Amino acid sequence: MFEYVHSPEPRAPFGDWLLRGGIAFVFVTAGIDKYSPDWVRLFQEIGLGQWFRHFTGVVEILGGILVLIPWTVTAGLVLLGCTMASAALIMIFVVGRPADSIFSGALFIALSLFWWNRRNR
Repeated sequence: MFEYVHSPEPRAPFGDWLLRGGIAFVFVTAGIDKYSPDWVRLFQEIGLGQWFRHFTGVVEILGGILVLIPWTVTAGLVLLGCTMASAALIMIFVVGRPADSIFSGALFIALSLFWWNRRNR
């Protein structure tokens, strides 16, 4: 009469913090790096101006911080995932260098898998 309801395995707190800390570290450092002169040329190729470089840096830093706060993890992952998907599409269709989109595409997939894994736990 009563069916066994399978509850998902609880998340390992240390592993979850370790992964979220790694994601935060990668994106906060990448966001800070957007303020170095190394990125000026790429954002000139994109054609939206240097304000877009600063905006991208702020979005990456904010997303990294949101991933660290337990109740804002999903918002941070969505923000970072959209940023990486946009970066891949911009590299393919605007800049015209599809091979350079592999890294941002891989980060998008990794963020999506991390979100998928933790969504029901």
